[in-house]
Amino acid sequence: MKKIAIIDLGTNTFNLLIVLVGGDGTYQIYYSGKLPVKLGDGGINQKVIAPKAYQRGLNAVGEHLKTTQQHGVSEVFAFATSATRNAENGTSFITDIKNLYGIDVKVIGGEEEVELIYLGIRQAIDLSDENVLMLDIGGGSNEIIIGNKHKYFWGKSYDLGISRLLQQFNPSDPIKTNEILAVELFLKEQLADLSEIIDRYKPVTLVGSSGSFDTYRNILSEQSIISSNGMPSVEISLNKYLNLHKQLISSTTQERSQIPGMDSMRVDMIVLATIFTHFLVKSFGIKRILQSSYALKEGAIWRIINS
Repeated sequence: MKKIAIIDLGTNTFNLLIVLVGGDGTYQIYYSGKLPVKLGDGGINQKVIAPKAYQRGLNAVGEHLKTTQQHGVSEVFAFATSATRNAENGTSFITDIKNLYGIDVKVIGGEEEVELIYLGIRQAIDLSDENVLMLDIGGGSNEIIIGNKHKYFWGKSYDLGISRLLQQFNPSDPIKTNEILAVELFLKEQLADLSEIIDRYKPVTLVGSSGSFDTYRNILSEQSIISSNGMPSVEISLNKYLNLHKQLISSTTQERSQIPGMDSMRVDMIVLATIFTHFLVKSFGIKRILQSSYALKEGAIWRIINS
């Protein structure tokens, strides 16, 4: 069995996935790791990767490549998303990675990101004929998709990632009610096209992939509210999510950092992430929430193996 790796150069974290690929086109996860990069810090809304973030990014790619070498990986595929594709110095960042490490990074557009996230979710969750609303919350962009087990009908990448919202709104600690209302008003304006799509396809289930949804799951698992069974997906009770939402929006950064199951990389981001999640839940009559541990990188692996 050969080992192949995906490096996902996200806006908050650079993720590494190493899989063992069988001759029959199946794979099993061998290693998964992530490094905090915060590529959007100090520049994402100015369309630039700031110097310190730039250096953190280069270092993280080097660390991940070292890990792939230690594990005897035969092929590495690297993808960059929102922060890199929108940055004026994104091309030089990719060139520096090539010059330093000899690896080609593919900068993917929002449409391809949507497709890969859908392919990832479809492996984690046994989708049916029912149309579901899928959400991937990132640092630079958030992908919203509607589909079922057969295909996705509609998908769009919105430049509403949490790094962008944090820099734009710079909320108090804890966030104030009027600040939440301001964020929600902004989301209502930016997601105006979504209402018609929701009316057309009528999803009542929200599937959230990786990132913030992994954190919701981990916190609720620590509270023994949901099972931490190691499966790539779990149902999160709507009421339990709503209780967690209230806890997160009323907490300070310090309080959040002490919550068992809280990912330290997401302490700053999780409040705006749950405001985004909650906005979709209450605006579009969502009745059920599923979490998918699989997203872009698992979708990329599936496509590479099956192409």
